[in-house]
Amino acid sequence: MVSFKELEIYKLAHENAKEIHQVTFKLPKFEFYEQGSQIRRSSKRIKDTIADGYGRNRYKDEFIRFLTFAHASCNETISQLETLNELYFNNDGLNDYIVQYNVLGAKINKFIDYVEKSWISAK
Repeated sequence: MVSFKELEIYKLAHENAKEIHQVTFKLPKFEFYEQGSQIRRSSKRIKDTIADGYGRNRYKDEFIRFLTFAHASCNETISQLETLNELYFNNDGLNDYIVQYNVLGAKINKFIDYVEKSWISAK
């Protein structure tokens, strides 16, 4: 692979972040700047951390560490979505996004497993 942009997990994280950015415009104004800002940052942090980690991919342990951080941000985003869903979307308006982030989290975990088993570090 030549670029992090070729990684399926990056592509999914990037698309999901754009969707979440748009969803936050449906929040009440005061939440746009509070909880909306938090979920925008956590959702965008996933893709950015994958990109950052890929830049260190010649060092397997560093790459895995950043992928683990990306997974943690994915979990944070799910938690934020669940809260917003309960408060503003009648417990069902954000369910599709929650599913998307659960799928992304599973794919990040599978990619971490792949890197742990198959990735060759530079010496």
